[in-house]
Amino acid sequence: MKILRVKAIAKKELIQIRRDPFSLAMAFLMPVILLFIYGYAITFDVDHIPTVVYDTDKSSLSRELIAQFQESGYFRVVAHVESYRAVDPYLDSGKARVAIVIPRDFSKDILRGRSVQAEVLLDGGDSNTATIAQGYIVAISERFAQRAKGGIITPLIDARSRVWFNTELKSRNFIIPGLIAVVMAVIIALLISLTIAREWDRGTMEQLISTPVKTPELILGKLIPYFLIGFIDTILALLMSTLLFDAPLRGSITLLLFLSALFLFGGLSFGILISIIGRTQLVASQMAMLTSFLPAFLLSGFIFSISNMPKPLQVITYFVPARYFVTILKGIFLKGSPLKLLLVETILLALFAVLVFAAANRKFRKKVE
Repeated sequence: MKILRVKAIAKKELIQIRRDPFSLAMAFLMPVILLFIYGYAITFDVDHIPTVVYDTDKSSLSRELIAQFQESGYFRVVAHVESYRAVDPYLDSGKARVAIVIPRDFSKDILRGRSVQAEVLLDGGDSNTATIAQGYIVAISERFAQRAKGGIITPLIDARSRVWFNTELKSRNFIIPGLIAVVMAVIIALLISLTIAREWDRGTMEQLISTPVKTPELILGKLIPYFLIGFIDTILALLMSTLLFDAPLRGSITLLLFLSALFLFGGLSFGILISIIGRTQLVASQMAMLTSFLPAFLLSGFIFSISNMPKPLQVITYFVPARYFVTILKGIFLKGSPLKLLLVETILLALFAVLVFAAANRKFRKKVE
């Protein structure tokens, strides 16, 4: 392998990228836009749930209960209605997700120590919000009942929880690291999946075949420019994550960049393999989306827990490199994990990169069919 040949192919590819505004926009603008949109759009935090209240008691205690719901920050009272029938339109239209119905003699029964049943209606269309809201309602109701009785009931077991990682329990803190992996997987696969196919579409592949450039030199020359672009995108994503989204970066930046480079090399090699197999830019781009975006988004553990997936899908996730990169990013960001704790993921990423690069070299043939 001659370095001069690799350098010449890389220089040629850089010139093509520079002359292609679409590729440049995809390379630098798309990661920023995707991170910005998904970073703000995807959240599992449930707060300010729109709530409608039907208070038939209208006492100081009932008003205090409603105030506690509002002050918790989890509920936002959007309306007070004067009849039970008026509750339905709010739930049907989606203007409210929760309805609280306080019965008559609510305060009298509480002051007399009787059991009171307040009715709570939940919109089950969003099961996640409904389940979390139900937990909030139970906790607030129990705390209110203890205060109303003038004392605190001492439980038999005093369980005290301490959160080790992501102490604020913000969903954005674990979504952003995984989002970086998904965005990078999509960008690098889409960008480089067109590189070999573009040569066939433009009729310039015959000229490359006629040169003394060997297959590994050609693939490396094609790969290097996109590796540099991907590395710059990674740095941009890290800056956005820490400065814009305030995601905590507790681990080593050097280790993070090194493992990101390993993931980039494997992803770019896979993109070149797709480009070789696809032969046309249309087919290559569609294959890249199907084999990079969907697995990275759905099967990497980015949003959906792998342990909750059916067993056949869990087996498939072992062949998704984004799975290991998501684990690496979350470990370094949230836990400050060193290399020894991420050694298995690092080895599997390296193995994937080597195998895919070897497959691309084997698949490409310098001949016109």
